[in-house]
Amino acid sequence: MEKANQNIVANNEQVIQLPKIFDERGNLSFIEELRHVPFAIERVYWIYDVPGGEIRGAHAFREQEEFIMALSGSFDVVLHDGVEERKYQLNRSYRGIYVPRMTWRRMENFSTNSLCLVLSSTRYDEADYIRDFDEFVFLARQEKSFSPLEKKNAEAIPLVTPYRESRLADACRTMTLPKIHNRAGNLTAMNNWTEVPFATRRVYYLYDIPCGEQRGGHAHRQLEQLLVAVSGSFSVTLDDGREKRTVFLNNPSQGLYIGPGIWRTLENFSSGAVCLVLASHPYEEDDYIREYDQFIECKCLK
Repeated sequence: MEKANQNIVANNEQVIQLPKIFDERGNLSFIEELRHVPFAIERVYWIYDVPGGEIRGAHAFREQEEFIMALSGSFDVVLHDGVEERKYQLNRSYRGIYVPRMTWRRMENFSTNSLCLVLSSTRYDEADYIRDFDEFVFLARQEKSFSPLEKKNAEAIPLVTPYRESRLADACRTMTLPKIHNRAGNLTAMNNWTEVPFATRRVYYLYDIPCGEQRGGHAHRQLEQLLVAVSGSFSVTLDDGREKRTVFLNNPSQGLYIGPGIWRTLENFSSGAVCLVLASHPYEEDDYIREYDQFIECKCLK
């Protein structure tokens, strides 16, 4: 497994190598707030269906910090700090760029079927945007130094070991996600406690999945999740210990919410499929139930 960069500093533009967990069933990478990125994740969005030659972004933020990566395909991120411009090519699912506040940024040279994932420190706020480059340069040069942002007190929510009882009828549901249509590529955004019914503390994704493989095959005691097929398609079989149901995901603007206490298995991955998961907690092995017999035993104890 590749090690993540553990020396992330807010307001320092930098390329970040993320963990890559190699698995013959398909690889997995993940991002935890205040660990792999130096901010609390408040909003997650992805840009897709970008036509050739289009440019996205071309603005700066007064306060917002971002982490940008290519989940599939490739594109360039061009950054300007008010003095000089730098370009980074993103073309790996385990490598991204941290963009501090007061940095002009644009994305360009999107390859066919590219998929851009962005994690943001704040919700959408039009007043936070600087959309005029000359204004940005003036403001950036006025700042003698970039003082670090006051970090949000987003302490990791402690996981507890008790098992939470759930039934399919009320613990799992498909959701139509916001889809902002744009000739330069569509965008779907998820805000904590609004489009996502929990606070996102971790984001992970499965990719490079061989034909016929299954992923998942476990349940969680407390964790809540939102699964999205941001590329390709796959099916999710849900099991509450009494009944089973299968949901087919094939649309980057549709999500599947899964509450705790549900056994879930992912299978039937199409070629090039990427499964994006927003999670309510950092990784905690004690929260997993990995043996089906143990899962059923927990149900019987209720």
